[in-house]
Amino acid sequence: MWESTFAERSDRSEKQVSGAEVIAQALKTQDVAYMFGIVGIPVTEIAVAAQKLGITYVGMRNEQAVEACRLYSKFSARPSSIENIPSIIEKAVRSSIYGRPGPCYVDIPADFVNLQVNVNSVKYVECCMPPPVSMAETSAVYMAASVIKNARQPLLIIGKGAAYGHAEEALRKLVEQCKLPFLPTPMGKGVIPDNHPNCVGAARSRALQFADVIVLFGARLNWILHFGLPPRYQPDVKFIQVDICAEELGNNVKPAVTLLGDINAIAKQLLEQFDKTPWQYPPESSWWQTLREKMKINEAASKELASQKSLPMNYYTVFYHVQEQLPRDCFVVSEGANTMDIGRTVIQNYLPRHRLDAGTFGTMGVGLGFAIAAAIVAKDRNPGQRVICVEGDSAFGFSGMEVETVCRYNLPIVLLVVNNNGIYQGFDADSWKEMLKFGDATAVAPPFCLLPNSHYEQVMTAFGGKGYFVQTPEELQKSLKQSLADTTKPSLINIMIEPQAARKTQDTSLGNGEAVHSYEEVPYD
Repeated sequence: MWESTFAERSDRSEKQVSGAEVIAQALKTQDVAYMFGIVGIPVTEIAVAAQKLGITYVGMRNEQAVEACRLYSKFSARPSSIENIPSIIEKAVRSSIYGRPGPCYVDIPADFVNLQVNVNSVKYVECCMPPPVSMAETSAVYMAASVIKNARQPLLIIGKGAAYGHAEEALRKLVEQCKLPFLPTPMGKGVIPDNHPNCVGAARSRALQFADVIVLFGARLNWILHFGLPPRYQPDVKFIQVDICAEELGNNVKPAVTLLGDINAIAKQLLEQFDKTPWQYPPESSWWQTLREKMKINEAASKELASQKSLPMNYYTVFYHVQEQLPRDCFVVSEGANTMDIGRTVIQNYLPRHRLDAGTFGTMGVGLGFAIAAAIVAKDRNPGQRVICVEGDSAFGFSGMEVETVCRYNLPIVLLVVNNNGIYQGFDADSWKEMLKFGDATAVAPPFCLLPNSHYEQVMTAFGGKGYFVQTPEELQKSLKQSLADTTKPSLINIMIEPQAARKTQDTSLGNGEAVHSYEEVPYD
């Protein structure tokens, strides 16, 4: 009996575990359910170990930055030993979700992956706690409410921080209770539905330029919001910044009030303040009248563009036909130049955290990766929910080989490539042919041009998915209907549009009779 027990203890004390197994178990302990990677020695061993533990592993094709991740990570580290791996991974997971969410980088030395250590020498760290909820100072909440009440032309801007913070219920109640106009940032779309009567997205530039008090809920004053500076804003506009990241407060513009903490919690604090002293912004004010009139004009202009019968189609024609058929609960992934910018003004979002695009850095090539991740999660948690990936032809080129990944895992993603033969704009086939009479393409072709009429849909059919080449509204409607009806395989619709289609220019008044002529990143003035 004693000999048997001793033998069991001896066997356990001598049992070995590899670095790959330690990595996989450490991730599993932190409740990591999905892993995306590009295999090859020694990553293969980690992927296999993760699969054995029930972690869903998705093998990708496109690797654009390894070492570059360090520069943009909240936390980066290299474990000094295999035994040190679990604590490093726990800290990386915790750092990624605490405060402002962001990527973390753990560099595992290659020789650690297959190195064996005694299983008893590895101590796994229990799963990190959910992020703590912090609230703003009471005096700051009171001051913010006072500034809002005294505003003549208030505006709320709802950013992706509000989406991440799950602040949709509190913000919707704030908007409706106080009758305030709001504007979503690209990935803030859907926190409050785009079709809400208080959404002034169709008068975006007018709302930004003439608001006298702007409340930023998890939105940064970066290039997407023109840095908060004139002539896009009034010189004396008052900003109220609500953010979970202290370092963000005061960037580019000095705020009138700062509210540091969890956005959902702070929205509730503001509601409590307005419950104590009830207040509503007058829905029939001249500000509301100005915004509604501008929205009506812009919406009519967009519908006019969408109704044009000329071929090739323009962006608005394409997006209006797409919008008509999209399920309300679908995930929309978008990247590109005009495709993304114009598309976000037409394609509606009704639910929070259902839109992904190129984000703060305008990074091209992320679209298919986002779509694959969304489709994997949807497949597990809500079968039947669709993922729509809207790409410009240039953006598609950055990571188009991920179509093989889509087909390998049989993810029913509907991929729309809006093809204008170029980056921003290109040439039609005849113009391209004439241009080449003057010399080699390397010498005479403008750098923004791509090969006309490229059949991107054949990339999809090459791997077993469905592909469509469409040139008319009728072909677009039919192919999209078929794609949405088929939940068994992915599809790619290659949509040809006018190569010279572009965004309209915008006049921004400087207030002194002069104007700045520029291209807006959205087509509304």
